[in-house]
Amino acid sequence: MDAGVAGLERALRQAIGEPRFDLWFNGKTKLSWQDDQLTIGVPNLMYQDYLQKMYAGVLQQTADSVRGERTGVRWVIDAELFQKARQQQAEPLPPSAGAVARQPTPVADTPASPSAAGAPSTQPHRRALVHAGAPREAPLAHGAQRPAAPPARTRRWRRLEEFVAGPCNQMAFAAANALLDVPGQDFNPLVLHGPVGTGKTHLLEGIYAGVRDRHPQLRVLFLSAEEFTNRFLASMHQGKLATFRRQFRECDVLLLDDLHFLAKKAATQEEFLHTFDALLAQGAQVVVTCDCHPRLADNLMNELTDRLGGGAVFSLLPPEEATRRKLIEIKSFAAGRTQLAPAVVNLLAEKLRGNVRELEGALSSLHHVSRVTGRAIDPHLAQEALADVLRHNVRLVQLDDVDKAVRETLVLSTGALQSKQRDWKISHPRMVAMYLARKHTGATYTEIGQRFGGRNHSTAVAGEKKVRAWLKEDGSIHLGQRQVKIRDIVERIEQALLR
Repeated sequence: MDAGVAGLERALRQAIGEPRFDLWFNGKTKLSWQDDQLTIGVPNLMYQDYLQKMYAGVLQQTADSVRGERTGVRWVIDAELFQKARQQQAEPLPPSAGAVARQPTPVADTPASPSAAGAPSTQPHRRALVHAGAPREAPLAHGAQRPAAPPARTRRWRRLEEFVAGPCNQMAFAAANALLDVPGQDFNPLVLHGPVGTGKTHLLEGIYAGVRDRHPQLRVLFLSAEEFTNRFLASMHQGKLATFRRQFRECDVLLLDDLHFLAKKAATQEEFLHTFDALLAQGAQVVVTCDCHPRLADNLMNELTDRLGGGAVFSLLPPEEATRRKLIEIKSFAAGRTQLAPAVVNLLAEKLRGNVRELEGALSSLHHVSRVTGRAIDPHLAQEALADVLRHNVRLVQLDDVDKAVRETLVLSTGALQSKQRDWKISHPRMVAMYLARKHTGATYTEIGQRFGGRNHSTAVAGEKKVRAWLKEDGSIHLGQRQVKIRDIVERIEQALLR
């Protein structure tokens, strides 16, 4: 190794600490001096994007210090690191005594036992079901051989390096990365919430893979709320609650997906609450995902929402145009397809306003049409191939849509926002409706005022300004017995409005 590079690595280890250097740089990047520039080789654009955001400053300062002068920094995709990263992603993670596959398992086929809550073994456990009257398999003819059983499928865990961060999810992404340093310390519990297709499960899987890589000695449990429910009910029916509780309360990291599945399941919520308390008391890390802020979930126990609210709560929203552009570029490149021209990328980023899954589906359709027709992908082909998708994405929001979204989200009766009632239980939601109507529709202040309570132009203006002030101050309003951040309310209504 070049002496200058060795000195740079020693200085960088001191600057960011041995654990972070080993996690992000050691064997994962290539540092070299070329033409008085520091060249940093990385495996892919996503890895580069993260390092630039988190370590660009310290890299620049360290390089300047080592060289004794201002140094240029250049980033390149290194072919060897790229291939190494692809091979690692294709390999399944080693089996863990604490990992749980996310796909639901029938309760009748998987009793609550240590093997049920553990990771898939190297030989997947499957229990044959014999139905009365079912025909037996016919014997093979002499000399014939049965076809080989298909290989067992292994789950590919998505990683944080593959996550595309932007303003819509940056805080959640940063928290997930920071958690890997010392699980159970800074963000505990960590709650990630947002609508479907915004990357919550990707972050949860990335945390799982990162903790397994970084802290192999820790016992990690990853499962959905539906699985937790199924296992809890099975253990009750079979009289094995003690075994169930040992499995879940003796782990070091619990990752639970789709917490909102527990809504209206009082017994399961209470069991999860006790599990949650036991884990936090012993310093274990808990991360959950759900479709809305815990305080906006009407059917979760107050005790549970209070516990969750006492940790770090971050939202993920549908990607805005800049992040959509980055997603389209990266996902086209990562799938080994032809790189899209900037004009096509800009067209798709502007017109496709759905979630990440919808973007992926549109890209797959576009490349399929190109392959079948033999035409190169250009804006004209994109318009033709995605005509139906693009047409449905151009959705005009009407005052009726705003009225319905506010009422359904805040559980108000039909006509409540048109009443003359001045009580804050109605007046505050009415002002929120005026703010959203002005933001998402082309209606005038006069039309908005008339729609919501028969008010005049000045009342609609004042209502919009009031909500803007609440948002700027990060204020809260009362909903029934709860006090909820106005930002969380507006985000949830907008999710329903633009769904």
